[in-house]
Amino acid sequence: MGKLNIKNNETAVYAVGGLGEIGKNTYGVQFQDEIIVIDAGIKFPEDELLGIDYVIPDYSYLKQNESKIKALVITHGHEDHIGGIPFLLQQINVPIYAGPLPMALIKNKLEEHGLLQTTELHEIDEDTVLKFRKTSVSFFRTTHSIPDTLGVAVKTPSGTIVQTGDFKFDLTPINTPAPNLQKMAKLGDEGVLALLSDSTNAERPEFTKSERWVSHSIHKLFDKIDGRIIFATFASNISRIEQAAEAAIEHHRKIAVFGRSMEAALVNGRELGYLNIPDDVLVDASELRNIPANETLILCTGSQGEPMAALSRIANGTHRQISIQPNDTVIFSSNPIPGNTTSVNRVINELEEAGAEVIHGAVNNIHTSGHGGQVDQELMLRLIKPKYFMPIHGEYRMQKIHTQLAALCDVPEDHSFILQNGDVLALTADSARVAGHFNAGDVYVDGNGVGDIGNVVLHDRQMLSEEGLVVVVATIDLKNKEIQAGPDLLSRGFVYMRESGDMINEGRRRVFRTIRRAMRDDNVTEAAIRTAIIDDLQSFLYEKTERHPMILPELIMTSTNTPRKKPVAHGTAQPRREVNATANSHAAKETTKE
Repeated sequence: MGKLNIKNNETAVYAVGGLGEIGKNTYGVQFQDEIIVIDAGIKFPEDELLGIDYVIPDYSYLKQNESKIKALVITHGHEDHIGGIPFLLQQINVPIYAGPLPMALIKNKLEEHGLLQTTELHEIDEDTVLKFRKTSVSFFRTTHSIPDTLGVAVKTPSGTIVQTGDFKFDLTPINTPAPNLQKMAKLGDEGVLALLSDSTNAERPEFTKSERWVSHSIHKLFDKIDGRIIFATFASNISRIEQAAEAAIEHHRKIAVFGRSMEAALVNGRELGYLNIPDDVLVDASELRNIPANETLILCTGSQGEPMAALSRIANGTHRQISIQPNDTVIFSSNPIPGNTTSVNRVINELEEAGAEVIHGAVNNIHTSGHGGQVDQELMLRLIKPKYFMPIHGEYRMQKIHTQLAALCDVPEDHSFILQNGDVLALTADSARVAGHFNAGDVYVDGNGVGDIGNVVLHDRQMLSEEGLVVVVATIDLKNKEIQAGPDLLSRGFVYMRESGDMINEGRRRVFRTIRRAMRDDNVTEAAIRTAIIDDLQSFLYEKTERHPMILPELIMTSTNTPRKKPVAHGTAQPRREVNATANSHAAKETTKE
């Protein structure tokens, strides 16, 4: 970590995560010994990150400056803004400030991780003002695809830093207040030093449509559908759930809810007053069989094709309580998140094959984004009128377009900064410069392990998935320089052994000669034999197949009483557990082939 060059009269603005990517949103505003952290999110892994559950930022910089952190303020309750909180709290103790709905979601997370009793929590609204010795934090109401969404204004001696959170300008929202344009304009009139603004939809030259527009489409669909309706959307999209429920009540349909996150959303939404669903409308899953199909609505998770979500299990016939019936209609009230298109299409195909009619896509007007398009972003720039601009929450191309929009809104090009995670922007009332960089890479969460999976392990996982595994088994008397049994070659995910008998036998003979050759050395060790096997067999197999499988020598040394070492795989030393798990997976596939 390089030394940062931040002067006493400068306010530092940086991202621990959230720049050049969608996810991991974690931002910092720092003046001298006071740091305000805004959001703490996760990112869902790309396909090449095999076995990884979540990606979180490297919190090293925040941990080193723990004593300076005055607050973690939350803009809203989506996973890419609150999902990292339990992992952050495991390293540092920081008070959390959030609106009612995100606070309810955060409490659930903390309870799951056993952190609820040790965390300082404060519920806020847009009128809350947090005052510290040198800085203060105020909020302004925005709209998004989840209630209780706030923008953040951090007042420092250098000037005010505004972070928008995720936003669009929905002037006719469902069951939530409209964005507070007056407060944003007041901030702009008072003077804003820097604006950090959501870039997600910077490529869309539009004003994002209101939730009210979707409501009309949902009601029209319900008018036309006679059979059972299965409605899938994000559990966090409380407004969309409310619209579906309103349409169901209007058409005299009972509502059943499936999926743990959807059930939690219903409980939180009703408790906080965002969902107006009477008790007599809700029915238990067991009651569905006694209600005519044209009088039921099923609300469920799985609009992104998640394998274990309710809708996916309904589609593939593995759900315990629901199966597709003739005349069922399934409504996808969402767009596939980038990377999920394949899984969504798979679920749609399975539903169609099972006999359901599926309504999805933009042509049906059943979804609108929670992020503002270019017109929304320009309006935010005009209201806030920042001196300096830093696009956040988006990939590089989105950030670049957003700076071009800023230039159209009278922010000079040299006053806009496209930064990377860990870059520090140092600001005074009259200047802005990049003042260094700290480490802000990705940390992988795999099961209960945080940060114990690195690039070497991922490389080995990739090799196993793409090239397969060859296990060499032999019993060797090192003292007498004898091969007592073997060598045998086992293929898992590399070649089908029944069809490759000649190559396997030739490989066995080659390994036999390699072991004999290695043992001619008077000082030969088990490690030297392993290395010789890996090098020689790797060369042989590439010559025959042009592939590089992972090679795992499993040697039984009978001449020593010391405990056996764990097998060393080609590329790195890995725990037996990981290799065996992969090998078993490949073994299952080979068995199926047989």
